[in-house]
Amino acid sequence: MSIFRRSLAPLLVAAAVLAADVALPGAAQASAAPADAGHGNKVAIGFFTQWSIYSGFLEKDLIGDGAASKLTEINYAFSSVSADGLCTSGDSWADYQKPFTADQAVDGVADTSTQALAGNFNQLRELKAKYPKLKIVMTIGGWSWSGQFSKIASTAAGRQAFVNSCVDQYLNGNIPGLAPGAAKGIFDGLDIDWEYPNEPGDNNPYGPQDTPDFTALMQTFRSAVNQAGEANDEHYVLTADVSPNQYAAAQQLQLPQLAKSLDWFNVMTLDFHGGWENQTDFSSNLLPDPNDPQASNDKFSIVQTVQYYEQHGVPADKISLEIPYYAHAWTGVANVDNGLYQSATGASAEDQAAYNVVVNQPGTVHYDPVTASIWKYDPASGTFYTYDTPQTIAEKGIYIDLAGLRGASVWSLDGDTSDGALTNALASSLY
Repeated sequence: MSIFRRSLAPLLVAAAVLAADVALPGAAQASAAPADAGHGNKVAIGFFTQWSIYSGFLEKDLIGDGAASKLTEINYAFSSVSADGLCTSGDSWADYQKPFTADQAVDGVADTSTQALAGNFNQLRELKAKYPKLKIVMTIGGWSWSGQFSKIASTAAGRQAFVNSCVDQYLNGNIPGLAPGAAKGIFDGLDIDWEYPNEPGDNNPYGPQDTPDFTALMQTFRSAVNQAGEANDEHYVLTADVSPNQYAAAQQLQLPQLAKSLDWFNVMTLDFHGGWENQTDFSSNLLPDPNDPQASNDKFSIVQTVQYYEQHGVPADKISLEIPYYAHAWTGVANVDNGLYQSATGASAEDQAAYNVVVNQPGTVHYDPVTASIWKYDPASGTFYTYDTPQTIAEKGIYIDLAGLRGASVWSLDGDTSDGALTNALASSLY
């Protein structure tokens, strides 16, 4: 064990104890068979965004920065949902039409006009061929494409039609307009990102019926995914991306019932605070700060979220934490206490900028041992940044191990440095 890791032990043991809890009496155990994640069954998941290719971040870059060899899973974000309640491509050019040149392709061979499949999907297939243990999972929905979920989930017929379309396209590989089975064998599972049941999200329809309907939707997915797995001799992963907000969105979830259908939850432990607020704070702190001036229902931390999920019937090994590869930032922050917990005039232009951008911005980096977080403050511009670094990600990885959690996901892989500083830190701490 390194000196660095030993120095963190007291802090992280305390975090593990705080987060640990016994499942609620009578809480049913999950019926989903555990996926063979490798690495001691820990998962390390990286989200690859559909649109990153337009800014020059390609699947082949996951080889160069080491992510493909260090992660257990790549989640492709996102599949859209059509107005008639079916899985559909939100950008067919990026997904399966764009021809990659030889210098862009994972295998170094240019796409041709006669091949059955091109685009990101084909590059993911090539990546999987090069790294056979790497799973590829399709994430469905997300912030921008969750508007149809409430309607879809409201009837058994709607749920079944939607699920059938997702399974047929991504697990059986039948992409509309392409040859039957053109995408078969690429995806190893489905990840459902409904943002959020009984919450408006991006001005979406919602209502209290969403709570049981989401449970029913995931049960329908589990049954269909299992059937497809039996037919294809696979165990397909089924996960859901869920809110960390124990004061609101997480309360809308029937957690013990959902846990029965899911391999694990990807809990989105990020965006605790950001530039939409008028006070600086941490966006993804591991530990709570008793001196945080936020109102009681605005005090967030990862260990509080984990405690909530465990207290409400989710086993620790069904909890995976999401880590941001981007920053939140404020401007107009006075030079008091190096900008921490100070008022701001608004979001900085660098709000939500990638780590590989923010790490090079001016300012002094400060470490807060109470929350196991860092921040950067530039007094010249009055800019405050909250983000994760290799140090804080390593601390989160050690906590995940000590608390017996399933692992971590990261949003998103194009935010890392070219040498994979963040992913290296995560992988080194997890296994």
